[in-house]
Amino acid sequence: MGRITELLDTAHSRSQAHSWSFAGALLPHEARELLHLAPGTRLIDVRSRAELELNGAIPDAVHVEWQSWPGWALNPHFLAQIAHATDPEGLLIFICRNGARSHWAAAACTEAGRGNCYNVLEGFEGDLNKATGHRNELNGWKYHGLPWTQG
Repeated sequence: MGRITELLDTAHSRSQAHSWSFAGALLPHEARELLHLAPGTRLIDVRSRAELELNGAIPDAVHVEWQSWPGWALNPHFLAQIAHATDPEGLLIFICRNGARSHWAAAACTEAGRGNCYNVLEGFEGDLNKATGHRNELNGWKYHGLPWTQG
């Protein structure tokens, strides 16, 4: 079994265990590894433009807002923008701040007939540390030292 298959099987098992509709759920380091190993894989960052500017961005990620700030209105063109920006056969890995919006984005794309949709658990900034009131202290893309840039 190759490493790509191993990563996808693990992600699929996580999704099945929770009865999620999308193909799988990845930890940040697994997502990063798949981006390197699987040609055509795209990381879709669904955070708002404000979040990218304030908190940082992931190099080479495709940015398609799931919701816009202020007001957090759903992006009515989300599916069309995804279709325009990606290969219909490629793996899509969705990421947001903590894994919640990217969960819904992966589910929406799956429901629309797109296969190979994965969510990044923990997201870019990770879970809120209730002891300090901050993110980036427990888990997430940034916490694990994966590549990102500050706007």
